[in-house]
Amino acid sequence: MSPDQETSADPGRPDRPAGAERPLRAHARRNREKLVAAARAAFTAADDTVPLDGIARAAGVGIGTLYRHFPTREALVEAVYAAELDDVTASASALLDELPPERALRAWMERYAAFVATKRSMLNTLHSGWASGRLATPATRERITAAIGTMLSRGARAGSLRGDVAPDDVTAMLLGVFLSTAADDEPERTERLLDLVVDALRPPGSS
Repeated sequence: MSPDQETSADPGRPDRPAGAERPLRAHARRNREKLVAAARAAFTAADDTVPLDGIARAAGVGIGTLYRHFPTREALVEAVYAAELDDVTASASALLDELPPERALRAWMERYAAFVATKRSMLNTLHSGWASGRLATPATRERITAAIGTMLSRGARAGSLRGDVAPDDVTAMLLGVFLSTAADDEPERTERLLDLVVDALRPPGSS
């Protein structure tokens, strides 16, 4: 009997150790995580289509392993996008636990800018998948705006951020910053514009 046949044999066999499949599942999960991490790095660094075999090599796995986890490029892009969106929205609460609200908001803007930069190299694939219905359209703007609202509310209670600003207006301002600097090779300009956005959110008369 071949090793493959042994792996697919009846799990109720008495000579099969209990829980023998668990290491395989853990190994598969680690491979998937490595693939997503490698794809995130590749999509952030590239301005054009990223070869899937390069992602597999960077993750330390074969191309067959990549396709077992992600049968299409769209599936991989969707996984990277979902992981990035989860990270950027969750980071708002984490930053508020570490920093005063206005500093947490500014640090979060950096994280959001990195998310937008990663998404640029995936846009064609994402838009094609969303338009065709092959990928579910995520509630990206709503989730980003909710994260901003959390930080604005905390800052308003602390007196360090204005309480009369609609979170979606801040989202619109940030998108304007990212769109206007998309073709620039000047990260310092993005930094200056984000500083101006934070300054606009401070209460009148505050330093």
